[in-house]
Amino acid sequence: MSTSDLPRDVSGSIPNADMDRSLSEAGLPDVATIAKMANEFFRDAPALDQSLAPAVSDPTGVILKEEQLRSLPATLATATAPIHAMPSTPSWPEIPGGVTASNFSLVPSFSFLQEARSLFVNPTAPAAPVPRDATALKIPSEAGVREFPSALSGTKTPPIAQSVEELAWPQIPGASLRDFDPARLGSFNFLEEAKPLDTNQQQPLASRVPSTWDAATISDLSSVPFDVNAIRRDFPILQEKINGRQLVWLDNAATTHKPQSVIDRLSYFYAHENSNIHRAAHTLAARATDAYEAAREKVRRFLNASSSREIIFVRGATEGINLVAQSWGRRHIQKDDEIVITWLEHHANIVPWQMLCAEKGAKLRVAPVDSTGQVLLDEYEKLLNSHTKLVAFAHVSNALGTITPVDEMVAAAHRHGAKVLVDGAQAISHMRVDMQEYDCDFYVFSGHKVFAPTGIGVVYGKADVLDSMPPWQGGGNMITDVTFEKSQYQTPPGRFEAGTGSIADAVGLGAAIDYLDRIGMVNIARYEHDLLVYATEAMQRIPGLRLIGTAREKASVLSFVLEGYRTEDVGAALSQEGIAVRSGHHCAQPILRRFGVESTVRPSLALYNTCEDVDALINAIWNLKQGRRPAVL
Repeated sequence: MSTSDLPRDVSGSIPNADMDRSLSEAGLPDVATIAKMANEFFRDAPALDQSLAPAVSDPTGVILKEEQLRSLPATLATATAPIHAMPSTPSWPEIPGGVTASNFSLVPSFSFLQEARSLFVNPTAPAAPVPRDATALKIPSEAGVREFPSALSGTKTPPIAQSVEELAWPQIPGASLRDFDPARLGSFNFLEEAKPLDTNQQQPLASRVPSTWDAATISDLSSVPFDVNAIRRDFPILQEKINGRQLVWLDNAATTHKPQSVIDRLSYFYAHENSNIHRAAHTLAARATDAYEAAREKVRRFLNASSSREIIFVRGATEGINLVAQSWGRRHIQKDDEIVITWLEHHANIVPWQMLCAEKGAKLRVAPVDSTGQVLLDEYEKLLNSHTKLVAFAHVSNALGTITPVDEMVAAAHRHGAKVLVDGAQAISHMRVDMQEYDCDFYVFSGHKVFAPTGIGVVYGKADVLDSMPPWQGGGNMITDVTFEKSQYQTPPGRFEAGTGSIADAVGLGAAIDYLDRIGMVNIARYEHDLLVYATEAMQRIPGLRLIGTAREKASVLSFVLEGYRTEDVGAALSQEGIAVRSGHHCAQPILRRFGVESTVRPSLALYNTCEDVDALINAIWNLKQGRRPAVL
């Protein structure tokens, strides 16, 4: 370790004897002993396979491997004493032994405790005593800890904090620690009074670390702290300057940005794996095929589908809906049959069904919504009958943000023998989706709405339904044998993937799913809900601003019109201040006309947005109303 790597105090000098003395006063061993204990900790940790790679080399001699890092939480459950908050600084988790805020930097290796991720500090409990037995407290070295984030970048564990500030309480979205108010957190009911995130705050760390630490466990951890600042650092484009101002990206319903891990995965594919798939015996073909099919399995797990055979790669949700219309629809829809949709639909979930009905002589029926934008379930059920062959509806409205009751609507359609397609393009990045729970026959989404590249999307279809469907495009890859007399087709999903698909983009989608798994969709949904509440309350205070769509259950979208201003002028004014929103009809003209407007301004949120982003939006709207032009920077 060079001297540049050593921790320094506020004056810039290297604490040596002072450091040992401070550690001694806190009841902790000196630096040399800490390093020795770190080596012992990792050498004695359970289930360490020395053959695993990649390994991270620490100058102290500690070798950290991916499997070791993944097993850290379970090890910590038995190796660490309960952790409590310091009464003097209740926003910081305390180090065992009463280390204070002023000397916290002397023990930087304790940042590894963020790996536990289920820690919720108790501001009233006294500090825990320091174990006198050296074997009861094992501390990794500073250098080893600094290597953790890079070692974890390819695993399914949550990211480790990179600063003391990141070891703070779970926060109100985007707010500072001093603004923390537990009463604002927790509820999924839009604009309802929220409940605290965690009801077990008195429980020590050791009893709250999960026994296994895989992606499924992480997704289920509703008490895992959500660090939006760490997440923002993962998205390089958020550092862009627009008109001299920091980019505020509030156009996530149109497309989402890509984390560095997705960008790196695409680069790695083209540098080391690029090949066509399924068609050659050479090494790169095998690598590309493995990466492509691994991405399919990641999608299967993310959707909780029964089999990877139920996952079809397409260009996006629009192509997915057209696939179902042209394959399943042409075979099963006949004259006088009925297809039911709702007023909420994107044009992509209207036009293909209109075209199919016109071709087959079938009828398209539309379920109404109320004045808030919620589907009227009683009226929806009245539309269902023995003639209903298909129901197609959005999981989340792209224009209003309304979350539809998928399970209820699917169950009602199935009672009448109809198949159901759910358009999940606007839901997939905001909440957990579960095909076993929903029981829909088809679910479609686009990769670029979920932090993956453009040009890739997914159709989920129940295996028995896909088996009954003919191909919708002909060409290579979707066949098993071709003669001039006839062709024989692959089983699903290959039957529906003619030609060379978006191989690298599918691999990028797999990387995006890995990224979301590390954060946890439960955590994302809760964070975005609180941010949506914050933004809605702020926007309602602006005179002349009318929100379009105020359903009880909403996600992400904040469509509005501003009295006296054209929507395109509002969008242009916001862009001058570096704020990106969408202005227009959002490919959802029928639902906007239901509310008496032709277009709206549509800010839309994602996991990397903050209260500061919302504040910038609100300030820019006030500036517009008051005739203030943004200063030239």
